[in-house]
Amino acid sequence: MNALPLVCALREPGTVAAFGAEQWNMLIAMARAERLIGTLAVRIGDMPVPEAVRFVLADARLDAEWEARQALWEADRAAVALKPLGLRVVLLKGTAYAAARLKAGEGRFIGDLDILVPRNAMAEVEKYLMAAGWEWVKPDPYDDAYYRQWMHELPPMIHQERDRMIDVHHTILPLTARQTPDAGAMIADAISVTGGLYVLSPEDRICHAVAHLLADGDLAGGLRNLWDIYCLLGEVDAGALETRAGRHGLSRHVRQARRLADALYGEGRRRLTPWDRIVIARLLARDGWGRETRKGLCFAFYLRSHWLRMPPMMLARHLFTKWRKGHRPV
Repeated sequence: MNALPLVCALREPGTVAAFGAEQWNMLIAMARAERLIGTLAVRIGDMPVPEAVRFVLADARLDAEWEARQALWEADRAAVALKPLGLRVVLLKGTAYAAARLKAGEGRFIGDLDILVPRNAMAEVEKYLMAAGWEWVKPDPYDDAYYRQWMHELPPMIHQERDRMIDVHHTILPLTARQTPDAGAMIADAISVTGGLYVLSPEDRICHAVAHLLADGDLAGGLRNLWDIYCLLGEVDAGALETRAGRHGLSRHVRQARRLADALYGEGRRRLTPWDRIVIARLLARDGWGRETRKGLCFAFYLRSHWLRMPPMMLARHLFTKWRKGHRPV
C-alpha cells in the first residue's frame, strides 16, 4: 500500500467512480495527510460520489476557499505594514498562487504567509512588522541565531491578535546550501498583482517550488509540492524555464522535477533515473490510514535535507545541539 491511489485520483478523477467505502476512506485519509483534500475535491468536482463523501469534499472546498481569503487578507495586512518602506513585497507559495489566480491555487490549503524581500531591508522589515503586531515564535537563543546567521529567512513570527504566521525570506534557499539562487533577479522580475504586492515570474515560481522540494526539504508532504509544480509547468515555456533555472543553479533539479511531475501526474513519457525512482518511493510512502511508511527511507531523506543545507561539521554540530535540546525527528 502506498499513496498511488491519491496520485491516480488527481491525475484521472474518473478513477474514483468505482470506489467502495474502504477505498474512499483510504483516499480521503491520504489526501488529508498530504494536505491535498481541497485539491482532490476541486478535481472531482460534480462527479457522482457517495453522499458521505460529497459532504467531506464540499467541506474541503469551503475550507480551502476560507484559507485563501484569510491568506490574502494577511498578505494585505503585511503590505500595509511595510508600505512606508517602499519595497516590493513578493508573495510566495500558496498565497502567491491564490493572488495570481493560478491553477496551482485551486483547492490548495494555505498555511503560513511567505514573503520575499531584499536582504538589505530585513532589519527594517522586522521592525515594521513588530510595530504592526507580529511577534517571535522561537524564543530559544540558539534557534534565533541559527535563523539570522545561516538561514534564508527571519525566525518565524506570529500576529498577536490574528494568530497567523509569517515567514520573511530574503532568498529561497539557506545561505549554507550548495545552490545560490539569484534572489535579486527574482525580486526585480516579480509581477505586480494588487495592493503593492507582487508574485514571482512564472519561471521563478517553478524554480522556487523545485528548490523547496528537491534542494532543501525532506520531501514530507511532497505530493502537494509536486502537484504545484505540475500545474505551474503548464504556464511556462520550456526554453525560458531552462535558462532561468541555469541562472539560479537549479537546472538539474528542475529537470528532475519535470520527470517526476510527468511520471506521477502527467503521461509518464519521460525516462526515469534510479534516483528518480527512490524519490518517488519517498513521495508515495503512505498507508491506507494516511500514516507515513518506510520509516528508514523517510529518515534517510530527513538526514539528506540537513546534508543539503550545511557543510558536514556544521551539520554535526547543529544536529547534536538540537538533540541535546530534546528535538527528535518524527
